[in-house]
Amino acid sequence: MFFYGTLMTAFERPGRSRVDAKLTPQGRASIAATLFDLGIYPAAIPAADSRVWGEVHRMTDADGVLAALDEVEGYRPTQPDASLYTRVETPVTFEDGHVATAWAYFYNAPLGGAQRIESGDYLEHLKVK
Repeated sequence: MFFYGTLMTAFERPGRSRVDAKLTPQGRASIAATLFDLGIYPAAIPAADSRVWGEVHRMTDADGVLAALDEVEGYRPTQPDASLYTRVETPVTFEDGHVATAWAYFYNAPLGGAQRIESGDYLEHLKVK
């Protein structure tokens, strides 16, 4: 599982704490996407020419973790077009250069006037903000 926003470890969100015991940290990585600041959380949109940074976790109970996170992210597997976020398997590139596949949630609604986070790193953006 790839987290790039408020589900990262540093935020200690209740939605994340429900699945924490079923996650094993694997390291920092990035995905091919562009990151935007929606105010209370970020949004990643797939893009080949930019990177979004986050953390990767191995799931010990994938079905249980994904069901819980789908609820948090507003993703309905039977209605992806009507979901706030969509869940997609995507390549993740770790800091040491190796590539794996992980689930990530991509924003699926209008961005409006959302500010682009040029660094692609939500934690860094909040420190500067």
